[in-house]
Amino acid sequence: MLRLGVNIDHVATVRNARGTAYPDPVRAALVAAAAGANGITAHLREDRRHITDDDIARLAAELTIPLNLEMAATDEMLAIALRHRPHAACIVPEKREERTTEGGIDAAGQHNRLAPLVGELVAAKIRVSLFIEPDPRQIEAALRLGAPVVELHTGRYAELEGDALAAELRRLSDAAALAVKNGLEVHAGHGLTVDNVAAIAAIPQVMELNIGHALIAESLFVGLDGAVRAMRAAMDAAR
Repeated sequence: MLRLGVNIDHVATVRNARGTAYPDPVRAALVAAAAGANGITAHLREDRRHITDDDIARLAAELTIPLNLEMAATDEMLAIALRHRPHAACIVPEKREERTTEGGIDAAGQHNRLAPLVGELVAAKIRVSLFIEPDPRQIEAALRLGAPVVELHTGRYAELEGDALAAELRRLSDAAALAVKNGLEVHAGHGLTVDNVAAIAAIPQVMELNIGHALIAESLFVGLDGAVRAMRAAMDAAR
């Protein structure tokens, strides 16, 4: 079955906008789990703009499904991951001025920085994934680094139309096939909605999708339970 990881970052964004204790992202994670999510994703940013250290501690303690910690390649984030031992850690690029992650990490260009982080996470039995562009060079870099998983950035796919969309979908499909051929597990995410998820879900090598903003946005109208169930149904129908 294609797994669904629900990113609950923007529940924390709403909470932090008013400086209150609610809405609680941990409560959202538990609702998502009950609705059929296979895992929960949370990005602890260096500036703590949404998810906080306390959120991560509570998620690690209360979840009964896997926690995927999205993290920058820093010593601070490595220490946090090793302290809480999430099921998985996805290493992503991070810029203070961006609204959201704008692309994949340059695993090829940052080998020397990433290698010790990946090594320590793997040694701690944390499943490491690298959030990368669907580019053979980046897949080769992930192999050299010893990361067992790559998560393909679908942000460009989500923004394109027509021939450009078809070309990007082929790029994603080819990258997924190349990764699996070389022994990597393939995930995908960014910008996916119930309306555009089918083509990505239909790529047979993709084992997991991580989706957040669209689910939290749709939950304003149908509730988080309804949004997760609709996404789960769209993914299953594509398979």
